[in-house]
Amino acid sequence: MLTQLQTDQLKIEYLQPIETAKETENSFDQDIKKGLNECPKKIPSKYFYDDQGSQLFEQICELPEYYPTRTEASILRQYVEEIAQITGTCELVELGSGSSTKTRLLLDAYDKQNDGFKYMPIDVSAGILKESALQLQQEYSSLEIQGLVGTYHQALTQLTPTAWPARMIFFLGSSIGNFSETDYDNFLNKIAHVLEKGDYFLLGIDLQKPKSILEAAYNDSQGVTAAFNLNMLAHLNHQFEGNFDVNCFYHQAIYNEEKKQIEMYLVSEKEQEIVLKNLDLKVNVKKGERILTEISRKFDVEETRDKLESKDLNPVKVFTDENNWFALILCQACK
Repeated sequence: MLTQLQTDQLKIEYLQPIETAKETENSFDQDIKKGLNECPKKIPSKYFYDDQGSQLFEQICELPEYYPTRTEASILRQYVEEIAQITGTCELVELGSGSSTKTRLLLDAYDKQNDGFKYMPIDVSAGILKESALQLQQEYSSLEIQGLVGTYHQALTQLTPTAWPARMIFFLGSSIGNFSETDYDNFLNKIAHVLEKGDYFLLGIDLQKPKSILEAAYNDSQGVTAAFNLNMLAHLNHQFEGNFDVNCFYHQAIYNEEKKQIEMYLVSEKEQEIVLKNLDLKVNVKKGERILTEISRKFDVEETRDKLESKDLNPVKVFTDENNWFALILCQACK
């Protein structure tokens, strides 16, 4: 790890990949080559999150159509002190922290119950992580912050045993819905492996609901989600010296009722050749052809409980809103 910023109570570090060079190439290059040669074409959703993408996502969370953020926040406001009472003093590790807006609800509850505690925000965007960490340091004088810049995989692989009585990893916003079934399974395996017996895992999941509500949430009237989706192409242009013309694509989000998932696409408005020089890649895109950029799966509480139990993550309590639109599941590692 390389330390980027450090004070007595605050440290920001860049996580260094521990994979072999071949595995690193596969994770950062081959996924793009493979995805753009599939049918339908795909771009991994991790490429949403450069600094601009992270800022746009923060704006999405404030949109009137985008219910997940405010619904999850309402659940946290109602039950956060109960969560803190159940876990007791612990190290808080957040995957995909962003601006840590909802996290403050958790931090407030733990701050009331403890003389001091530790928060580890993990995010791929160094800019937004440093900005939020510095702000939190001013707001919580007893808080020790160790920010990690990197992917979930890097963080879960490199976390060392905690010196605190327990650890709680939390993954809010139903980001788990962006994972395929295979990636979902592998992710829970990593969580179970990292946690010691008695540690906790708090998972946010977006629940199944009418198509009209779901599609409106991903096709907002202000066009922020469209800008977020299109920014992925600008990110790829910058990272791989590409020639994507953002003006020649448009955003589309539909709900696949059979698979119970939102599917987000970039649709080409004309036939064009895409070149990514750093990858030595050329692909042809037809007029009307769609590139899949994200799935957002919608969950059933009982099915999710069963899945967690199969990974030795015992659900302690499920917290939901009055409409049963969203759920937080607090689990405890039992093995």
